[in-house]
Amino acid sequence: QVQLVESGGGLVQAGGSLRLSCAGSGRTFSYYAEGWFRQAPGKERERVAAVSWTGGSTYYLDSVKGRFTISKDNAKNTVYLQMNSLKPEDMGVYYCAASGDTYWPPRGYQYWGQGTQVTVSS
Repeated sequence: QVQLVESGGGLVQAGGSLRLSCAGSGRTFSYYAEGWFRQAPGKERERVAAVSWTGGSTYYLDSVKGRFTISKDNAKNTVYLQMNSLKPEDMGVYYCAASGDTYWPPRGYQYWGQGTQVTVSS
């Protein structure tokens, strides 16, 4: 059983920063690729960033390149999303997901966290 728990969301002013954390459980969690997704009210869910199981390969949505950084610490079974220079359009519920295998790019995501709210005030 793989469980993912996100934390670090909250309210921040435009231009500010937040760091989201995703703590995973299960013996194989660290060997999966992980991704961060977000969904704003009235909009489709979109993938923000992804990282390979080793941490050596990453993907970023064009709109967050240069502002967001995904990283992972396999020893701690934790994935992070550092979000800088936040904009109102970054608002939404952010979800952590794990692929369930080691392949890159991920073929899909099997495991999902409950989400954490990010609100950016202008």
